[in-house]
Amino acid sequence: MNIIDIILHVDKYLDLIIQNYGVWTYALLFIIVFLETGFVATPFLPGDSLLFAAGTFAARGSFSIGLLIALIAIAAILGDTVNYWVGSILGPKVFRQKKGLFFRKEYLERTHLFYEKYGAKTIVLARFIPIIRTFAPFVAGIGKMPYPKFLVYNVVGGIAWTLLFVLAGYWFGAINYVKENFSLVILAIIIISFVPLVWELISHRWHKKKYKA
Repeated sequence: MNIIDIILHVDKYLDLIIQNYGVWTYALLFIIVFLETGFVATPFLPGDSLLFAAGTFAARGSFSIGLLIALIAIAAILGDTVNYWVGSILGPKVFRQKKGLFFRKEYLERTHLFYEKYGAKTIVLARFIPIIRTFAPFVAGIGKMPYPKFLVYNVVGGIAWTLLFVLAGYWFGAINYVKENFSLVILAIIIISFVPLVWELISHRWHKKKYKA
């Protein structure tokens, strides 16, 4: 419940952090984004909502928009890089148990669905889908995708994801309606982000039933 509250009211928590830690907030944002993208054990950390909120505070003058974009993009790219090498080294061994506190086999299977349909482009597309975003580089490592190829998609995806959500917050966060209904806006972002994942699951199950029939 605390995680849900933080995600839905990320603006209030971020405001408190800025007031208490000032410039060190840059480092905290870097660490959160790096962990959310770099480790399959932390897909629950805020991603899209955090970037949108950070962009909003940049519009208010709390952050330098250029520095903010650069740091978050670097954190996202480094996170995926670490995740790729962890997947390459450890492979599917961490998913031996069907259920676990952090490692969920179904998350791995859902990510495989995207790879089956989109191939290497999944690295870019997954940036915009919670959970899949965290598992895509890990699966790429397991599948031994050539690192130079992975790196290109990683950099493109990391920069595109950062620009979209940070600039969206920067441009729209100052609108009165957004400020007064920030939690609803964040909830809408989360729901929209999950739509591709839900669609792929429904489509995959429908095709399986059709094939069996």
